[in-house]
Amino acid sequence: MHRTGTVDLPLHGGKAPSWLILRMKRLSSAIFEVMIEEFGRREVLRRLSDPLWFQSLSSVLAYDWHSSGTTTVVCGVLKSVLEPSRLGLAVAGGKGRKAKETLLEIENAGLLFGLGTSKIEDLKDASRMAAKVDNACLQDGYRLYHHSMILSEDGEWAIIQQGLNEKNGYARRYQWLSTIESFIDEPHQGITGFIEEEVLDMTAKESEECRKVSTDLVCENPSRLKRLYDSIRPKGQLSLSEWTEDGDCIRTVPSVRLPKRLDWKRLRQVYEIQPRNYEELIRIEGVGPATLRGLALVSEVIYGKEASWKDPVRYSFAFGGKDGVPYPVRRYAMDEATAILKDAIKMAKIGKKDKIEAIKRLEVFLGEDK
Repeated sequence: MHRTGTVDLPLHGGKAPSWLILRMKRLSSAIFEVMIEEFGRREVLRRLSDPLWFQSLSSVLAYDWHSSGTTTVVCGVLKSVLEPSRLGLAVAGGKGRKAKETLLEIENAGLLFGLGTSKIEDLKDASRMAAKVDNACLQDGYRLYHHSMILSEDGEWAIIQQGLNEKNGYARRYQWLSTIESFIDEPHQGITGFIEEEVLDMTAKESEECRKVSTDLVCENPSRLKRLYDSIRPKGQLSLSEWTEDGDCIRTVPSVRLPKRLDWKRLRQVYEIQPRNYEELIRIEGVGPATLRGLALVSEVIYGKEASWKDPVRYSFAFGGKDGVPYPVRRYAMDEATAILKDAIKMAKIGKKDKIEAIKRLEVFLGEDK
C-alpha cells in the first residue's frame, strides 16, 4: 500500500468541542510525561519542532490532521498540560491576543525555572526574531496570527507559529528550534503549507549576497538610496516585470510589486545606527516588509545580487506521493518521525482501550496496511 498524504492546512473556523479537548489533554499529558522521563526535554523540543512528528501528534490526539486548527488547538492543549513546576517545560503565547502575552509569559516561566536575566532576555529575543523573520524576511502573503514558544528549564526552546492567507483560504505553519546557528540563514526546521508561486525569501542561502548589499545600502546616505530606488521605478510604473535598455531586455526580475512607499525618515535613522549585518538591520524597530522588499529589489536590479523568489515550503506534500510528485514517498522519514510517539503511547499510564485507539489513529495517518 502506498503511503501518501498532503498537509495543505486549509483555514477552518469554529472551536473544538469540550469533550474532545478534555480527551486530548488526558492523552497528551500521559504521552509527554513518558517522553520527558524516557527521552528528556531536549528531545521533546526537537520533536515538537519536527513538522512530520507534530502532524503525527495531532492525529494521535484525534484532531484534524491537516486543518489550520492542527496548530492552534494542539498548542493550546500543550499549554495546559505541560506544567512547568512538574515537567520543566512551559508554553508561552498562543493564538491572537494570547500571542501578545508571549514575552510576559516567557519572563514568568524563566523566573520559575530560575533562569538568569540574560537567558530570559535571550528567550524574549528569540521569540521576537522568529516573528520578525516570518513576517518581514519571508514575504509569502501569510499574516501571523499564532505564536507559541515552548521553553525548558534548561533555557532551550522550540517555536511554532502560523500565518493565514485570507485570499486563498489556507494557513502556513513555521517551526523553529533553539539549535539554529542564525536567525536569517535558513533557520526553520520546517514550513508547512500550500506552495505559492512567488515568495521573497531573504532567509535562503541564495539571498546571502542580496542581504549583504541591502545592509550596505542602508549604511549609505539615504539620499543616494532614494535616487537608486526612484531609478528602478519610473513615474507611473508600479511593478517590475523586466528591466530594459533601448528596447532590449537585459535583465529579468520576478513580476512583483515595489512597495508603494518607503519610510525615508526611518531609513535616515537606520543610516545613523549603521547596522553591521542583515540581522542587526532587521532588529531595528520600524524596519518591516516594505523596507526589506525595496532594498532587495534595488540590490537585485542595480547591483545584480539576486534574492530568492522560491517558496521555502517543505511540507506541502509531507510524505511525497505515490507517483513521485512532488517527490517520492519518504517511508523512513515517516517511520522515524512517529516511532518515538508510538513507544510513548505504549508506556503511557492510560487505559488499554485509549492506547489501542491512539495507535490506530497513528497507523491511519501513516497509511499502514493492517
